[in-house]
Amino acid sequence: MFNSFWTYPWDLLDLGIKNSLEELKSAGIDGISLATSYHAGRFLQARSPKRKAYFPEDGTVYFNLDKNKYKDLLIQPRESNFIKENRGFLDKLFSEAEKLNMEVSGWTVALHNTRVGKNYPEVTVKNAFGDPYYYNLCPSNEDVREYIKVLIEDITSKHPYYALELESLNYMGFFHEYHHEKDGVGLTAKDDFLLSLCFCDACKERAKKEGINIEPAQKRVKSWIEEFCSNEIPENDDKEFMEQGLEYFKDFPEVYKYLQWRSTVVTSLAEEIYQGNTGNSKIYFLSLLTPDKSWLFGIDFKEISKVNDGIVVCCYETAPEQVGLDIEQSVAEVDSSTPIMTGLRVFCPEVHSKEELKEKVRKATESGTGGFVFYNYGLIPQKRINWVKDALSALE
Repeated sequence: MFNSFWTYPWDLLDLGIKNSLEELKSAGIDGISLATSYHAGRFLQARSPKRKAYFPEDGTVYFNLDKNKYKDLLIQPRESNFIKENRGFLDKLFSEAEKLNMEVSGWTVALHNTRVGKNYPEVTVKNAFGDPYYYNLCPSNEDVREYIKVLIEDITSKHPYYALELESLNYMGFFHEYHHEKDGVGLTAKDDFLLSLCFCDACKERAKKEGINIEPAQKRVKSWIEEFCSNEIPENDDKEFMEQGLEYFKDFPEVYKYLQWRSTVVTSLAEEIYQGNTGNSKIYFLSLLTPDKSWLFGIDFKEISKVNDGIVVCCYETAPEQVGLDIEQSVAEVDSSTPIMTGLRVFCPEVHSKEELKEKVRKATESGTGGFVFYNYGLIPQKRINWVKDALSALE
């Protein structure tokens, strides 16, 4: 059993690296999962004695870049001001972690990068109408794939990360916390899915090389989007849509074939990263969706497990009983040699009490999880660290 805590570098700076690690160690935590590449946001800093609101820079990295590695690439990363202003931060962190026999993992947001999307709109996901989604880089795009592979090599060459937890290494949904999103239609889950589908030139070219023409699927999806945007009241058949998954589209062979191909894009990117990893860091796929829903993001859960050292399955807004079922399904879906980690938020109202968190941890453990990653160290009140401590202690 290995347990970690998702953590932002500015929280460790505000609270003190040594003090933070010691606190987590005493709570039964074996390591931290530190943001290495991250997106914008507005965070309520519950723990910080220095501030209560923080706005991280969009699409920057939290390590010292080796710019020579990117000189031949279209996409150029940006080093965060935090790292520029706090040279030696990572060296100190790894040093203190080693003293406590704790591990440092790299929590790495991959294809969710609005800064890159705005600077290089040609590499973004594009819907059936050709509209770019600046927040989602397309996994089909060769410039994106090369950038992500070099970024990962750069991260792992700097410090001995225990693992890299790769978030958003996939297609994303239409509704994904972009700035002041507006929807006057009343989008259903199926509508959101149709809007999320990518028909960019890179997807068309990659599919064509594999003997598939996705333009008929684009035409069909475009007509469905036009239809639901013109309905007076949304037509909701989400129950059937979610229960059937990709089989929902079996009567539309052009779309069905496209969706089956779509998951191979994500798997092939994960495989290239996995095969190209020459360092000692493990590669973990961070899935925000459980196996029964992962197809929404173009993820074939079983296949992705074959090209990673493990999978972190996020069970956030989930009751304890369902957490157990989700992890049981995840363990059953993957190869027996692929560990499943459980991601749990210690937020209210995702968890209402210490006892509820204990039950989530117990259910996931009984279902075969290999450990936990808790969210998020600096964003929760200090007393909730004790919830985690008690939940883990109850397993002993």
